[in-house]
Amino acid sequence: MIEIIWPWVFLFALLPPLLWRLLPPVQRHASSALRVPFYTELEKLSTQTARVQVRTRLWLPIAAAFIYALLLLAAARPQWLGEPIEIPVSGRDLMLAVDLSGSMEQVDLEIKGRAVDRLSVVKAVLGDFIQRREGDRLGLILFGEQAYLQTPLTFDRQTVQTMLHESLIGLAGQKTAIGDAIGLAVKRLRERPEDQRVLILLTDGANNAGALEPLRAAELAAQAKVKIYTIGVGASQMQVRSFFGRSQTVNPSRDLDEGTLKQAAEITGGRYFRARATEELEQIYHLLDELEPVDIEQEVFRPIIPLYPWPLGAALCLSLLLAVWLQRGERR
Repeated sequence: MIEIIWPWVFLFALLPPLLWRLLPPVQRHASSALRVPFYTELEKLSTQTARVQVRTRLWLPIAAAFIYALLLLAAARPQWLGEPIEIPVSGRDLMLAVDLSGSMEQVDLEIKGRAVDRLSVVKAVLGDFIQRREGDRLGLILFGEQAYLQTPLTFDRQTVQTMLHESLIGLAGQKTAIGDAIGLAVKRLRERPEDQRVLILLTDGANNAGALEPLRAAELAAQAKVKIYTIGVGASQMQVRSFFGRSQTVNPSRDLDEGTLKQAAEITGGRYFRARATEELEQIYHLLDELEPVDIEQEVFRPIIPLYPWPLGAALCLSLLLAVWLQRGERR
């Protein structure tokens, strides 16, 4: 729809007739008579000029009034209001921390019956979780021997998902710096509102690198009002063949430090989850959707397009054409 911001400007349409009514007319002084021997030829020329002047007097006020109306329309600030667009405003700032250490290449999980490494399962399940968090600000931290902020907090879920899928095992080193990952997340979340700071950390090992201990980092997170949910991923047992061809059962997750992950979560008021299979990891992220629901407050936005350049441009073009025409008429 079209909206006029300053409709009172149209009151100035009464100004020209009011001035014409109130102001005295221009006094025309009579010129002295001049006797010429070729009066007849001058009379013919004056008759033609008079006809042109009559036509000019007829449409010149109309053109001037039309230009004045266009200027008033531009001054009234017309604008086009688009259809209302609902913008979700989230109540959560979720930082996702994903382990890229060398142990994540362990092939002990399955996707649709096909054995894959742990990181592939995390990408598939966490990618779906990211898509469901419409309206949340999401950030991505990748950690191994060091922790890196891959994506700052943003509403652009597609970018976060793309950066996750482009991550590679060993990109941040072969070891695991859980404490540094928590510390980096706290640094990025502490400027956000207190009731919105959430960290979801996923790992398959124990802290064996970095400058900050996980429990000390958890205490800093608790002071900064950051709630941590930790997830330990990896199968609890798998069948492998020995050197002599015999099958034996081993625990591929023997290096997982569940005790530290539990304490880190409890210190901040969060929870620890254990994912031994792809289905369990999917259930964990669905449970996280319930524990940290997307708190959406709808804000309505209507795109506004100013329209004043159109009548203003039309008035300018008509004024130029009128000036050119009058200039040519004077030359004639």
